[in-house]
Order: sequence, then C-alpha cells, then structure tokens
Amino acid sequence: MILVFGSLNIDLVAQVPVIPGPGRTVLAPSYQTHFGGKGANQAVAAARIAGAGRVRMAGRVGRDGFGDSAIENLRTNGVDTALVVRADEPTGCAFITVDQAGENAITVASGANMAARAADLPAALFRPDTVLVLQMEVPFAEALEAARRTNSASGTVIWNLAPVPEKITRETVTELLAVTDYLLVNEHEAVDAATAIGLAPSDYETASADLAKAGDLTCIVTAGAQGALAVAATGTRLRAPAPRITPVDTTGAGDTFAGAFAAMIHEKVPLQIALQVGCEAAAQKCLKSGAQTGMPMRGAIAALAQTA
Repeated sequence: MILVFGSLNIDLVAQVPVIPGPGRTVLAPSYQTHFGGKGANQAVAAARIAGAGRVRMAGRVGRDGFGDSAIENLRTNGVDTALVVRADEPTGCAFITVDQAGENAITVASGANMAARAADLPAALFRPDTVLVLQMEVPFAEALEAARRTNSASGTVIWNLAPVPEKITRETVTELLAVTDYLLVNEHEAVDAATAIGLAPSDYETASADLAKAGDLTCIVTAGAQGALAVAATGTRLRAPAPRITPVDTTGAGDTFAGAFAAMIHEKVPLQIALQVGCEAAAQKCLKSGAQTGMPMRGAIAALAQTA
C-alpha cells in the first residue's frame, strides 16, 4: 500500500496585468480553480501509475465546498480517501496571481492542513509493505510520528523535503534523516538541508552525498532538464536523464516525480528504473498546463516496459 500523509489545497489562479504591490488593487477578468497541495498532487500521480485502489490519502480538509471538491477529485483519480478527515478549519487554499511575463506571487493559507494528525492513521496501516510518502506542508511533528510508526513496522519512508522551511534547523533535518529511506529533494533543497546540519556543500551533488551518508539513506535529487541523481549512503551513484521536451507548464513536475517514484518503490523495481519512470512522468506532466491535469497514466510511460 502507498500511504500519502500530507496537504490538500484548492488553488485559485488569476491572470493580472501586473502583480499588485502594497496598497494596490488590480482587476483580473476571471480566475481558475485547480486542485493542489503537495500531498494530494503526489497521491494523484502515484495512483495514475500504480492503479486505482493502491494509494490512500491521509490529511484534513474543512467542512466546506472546497473540502467536498478536493475529496471528490481524489476519488475520481482512484485514490482512497477514507483517511481524509474533516476539520473545523477551512480547506487549505493557495491564492496565485500570474502577470503577463509569467511571474507569479503566491499566498498559501494552510487552514485544515495544520490540523493533520498522525493519530488519524490506524495501526493496521503500518506493515512491511507500506510505502509512506511525506512532504513539508503539514505539521512536522505529525509527519515525523507517522514516519517513526512506519519504521517500527519495517515499512518504507519516502520524504520529499519540500517546501524547505525558511528557517530549517539542524534538529529538524537530523530527525527527518533518521527515519527516512529515500530523501527526495531538488538541487536547492539538497544544499539547504546539508547546510542546516553544518555541512558546506559546493554543489547539489556534494550535498546529496553528504545527506545520504549522514542519514544512512538514499538521496534522490531531481534536477530539471538534467534528470535525476540517486546517491546511496555508500556513495554509489545512479543517474537517469530527463526526456528532451519543450515545457508548457512545470507546475507539479516534482510532485509527479515523487508519486511515480513511490509507485515504483512499492512495486520493488530496480532503483534505476524507478528514476527513469519518475523522470519520464515528470517530463510528460510539463507538456500540459495544471499540476494534476497533466500527470500521465501508466500506459503512457515507456520506461515501464522494462518492468514487464
């Protein structure tokens, strides 16, 4: 079972002539509503690769229309939502303005995501075949507890260290590394995490090796057009290239990689193939607008032919 414990959001996106500064108001002709939250994004990406009924989403939404929509969207995508709890707080929401040059400004109201609790996860979920997927958009202490319970049951923890808290501490990174089997970061997140524990990496490759050794884990770095790099605690490295594409929208590409990678780890395919599937899924997502709408189905991933 793939268990995603994380955030669920509704994104409200408005195209504006200019992003307003303090005290200014601009008019947008309309707005678009999208489903988001890194947790929900990764759950959808995993379900499209793993298949309906193999992914369970755990988190919280409000008792509001946005919460209804977020749950229904997950169900439509084959994600089990029995562990999505209704909270008194409103459903998480991101307010996004995008100007004519494509620059954006984003305000995220976490809402019910900050009420997510590891106690919502029944003990029966934690088994040796459990693959737990975590991010950084719900309370860290709760995600950490879910990871520890997974460890105790000999399950597998995939932790996407994103977004990196503005003032991430040595203690936070140290605790996270201690319970993680696969650490997923991009180039900048790798350097930030390594720096937080007192290291001085010169680049993301050095940072990933330092993190892998410090946590006795495998560090996966997604590097956009450069593909993905996996570094084991022993220093062994694997690389997967990114397909050459002309991207339309990179929103959700990292979440797509995370979900596809989790699906492959659950299927126990070789790590090299898991990296290739993740890169291909992320690239295909970039060919379409929207975070979840562009996520590919299993049949569209050529690299999966190697697992047949």
